[in-house]
Amino acid sequence: MILAALAIAAGFALLIWSADRFVDGAAATARHAGMPPLLIGMVIVGFGTSAPEMVVSAMAALDGSPGLALGNAYGSNIANTGLILGFTALLIPLTVHSKIVRKELPLLLAISCLTGAFLWNDSLERWEALVLLLGFFCLVGWSIFSALRGEGDDLGEEMESELEAHTMTLPRALFWLAAGLALLIVSSRILVWGAVTIAEALGVSDLIIGLTIVALGTSLPELAATVIAARKGEHDIAVGNVVGSNMFNLLAVVGIAGAIAPMSNVPPEVLTRDWPMVVGLTVALFVFGYGLRGQGRINRWEGGALLLAYIVYNAYLVMTITRTIA
Repeated sequence: MILAALAIAAGFALLIWSADRFVDGAAATARHAGMPPLLIGMVIVGFGTSAPEMVVSAMAALDGSPGLALGNAYGSNIANTGLILGFTALLIPLTVHSKIVRKELPLLLAISCLTGAFLWNDSLERWEALVLLLGFFCLVGWSIFSALRGEGDDLGEEMESELEAHTMTLPRALFWLAAGLALLIVSSRILVWGAVTIAEALGVSDLIIGLTIVALGTSLPELAATVIAARKGEHDIAVGNVVGSNMFNLLAVVGIAGAIAPMSNVPPEVLTRDWPMVVGLTVALFVFGYGLRGQGRINRWEGGALLLAYIVYNAYLVMTITRTIA
């Protein structure tokens, strides 16, 4: 038990550090390859910030723990929207200027509903997982198309300023790209082993561990990146990173896990407790961020509401764990 807890702590620390190095290396490599800043922000950084969830879920599925993978995906989306955007907006109200980010919000809502439809019969078949992966590749294609046609978008301007502030030589960028990816895999393996061991020792499902401990840990890179971006006035990067990460989680993370290990017995509470939370937070984010009556904006009151929803949800999960142990 103690060794497993240490494995989780070490896995998280290495995961967060390696994910940051991987994103920096990938973005700098793309910059040297001549990719426009908006494309780097939408595809490279979006992929990089979801890399921890993707690798952890793949490892969990390979180890025969698909519930951990599903909990990681849904829990990360709940943490991204409730904790990260809620906490950030509570400190610094966020304004959405980017037209591309506003277009992504209804798309995220549609994807959230699609994953719920696939899980409606308490299972996720391999063909459904492959449909999600196809949707992921379509999303990447749409992102490339939007980025190439989105010259002058506020998100691209913010991303260009961010890239100029973090210049890196090509050899150094390639080194951190490769080293970051390798360390991501190692740290994910350590983390999954520790999480599964803790779940077995406590007698709780790997779904609950994925929704709580693992989801929070894999979302920590987004928390730091979002707060830093908001403090710099890069509000579209702050919101765009979360929206992009959430879409990648639902399509790629769930899709990869389901393709590796189809889920035949998805716990019913996923549809009665976790999926409604994902959709509810996504609807709130859409209403706040899209700006149905003008400029999209997440003010302090709205940020506080998102954060409160996250706290209440996790308090309920903790109560569930406590009842199980007792």
